[in-house]
Amino acid sequence: MAALRVWAWLALLSAIFIPLERWFGMRHARVPRRELGHNLAYYFISSLVPIVLLSAPIALLAALIQPLVPDAVRAAIQGLPGALRILLAFVVAETGFYWGHRLSHQIPWLWRFHAVHHSTEQMYFMANTRSHPVDMIVTRLFGVVPLLLLGLAGPNAAGSAMPALLLVLGTFWGFFIHADLRWRLGPLEWLVSTPAFHHWHHSRREHINRNYAATLPVLDRLFGTHYLPDHFPGEVGLDAPQAGTLAGQLLDPLAPRKRQADPAL
Repeated sequence: MAALRVWAWLALLSAIFIPLERWFGMRHARVPRRELGHNLAYYFISSLVPIVLLSAPIALLAALIQPLVPDAVRAAIQGLPGALRILLAFVVAETGFYWGHRLSHQIPWLWRFHAVHHSTEQMYFMANTRSHPVDMIVTRLFGVVPLLLLGLAGPNAAGSAMPALLLVLGTFWGFFIHADLRWRLGPLEWLVSTPAFHHWHHSRREHINRNYAATLPVLDRLFGTHYLPDHFPGEVGLDAPQAGTLAGQLLDPLAPRKRQADPAL
């Protein structure tokens, strides 16, 4: 059933973004066959592996950390109207994702894994899938743990609905902000991330340590990492070489032979 959902999701994303990128894209360059193959493999890896690896740790974390928050705080949160509770969960999760992403640039051993995502040299919707499983797990934990602490998520079926909903919405938006689209959304760019906003995060050198937020650029404004001029970056990718094979990209960060370039240095 899970595999069927993954295939259906891929079909839906392709039906949406392939025509949009053809009509509104900036470059229209053909993606190299090897990179496309790698990104398809990453799509299935990132869709299935984190679910398997995170289920048990999240249940354990919930049991360990939920008692750390006073019952009065949890009761107050549970007493909020449903819409306000959803909004709070969204902001809390996004703030966690922001710091997980930012630390993945600032801590060298995390950057080893996150560098795989930045190695793409062409922005299009499937570039969103190019993430090492370790990188995905770390970032998701940064978003889920605060929800567990505040009682906005839990290990049971009912408690898992909130992070699952946020994950679906966040995943779709992740494909959007990586897409090769020349759209600018005017004043809405103050409220939500856009392709222009996120493409600068993938710029090859100058602004790779900007625009960490997945959906809320106000977080970058708040923490001093916002950058959004009126044009798109000329180049994306990394100067540091990456392995040319999928196996190498997955295994090299686990036992690096030499220190990879840290973008924060």
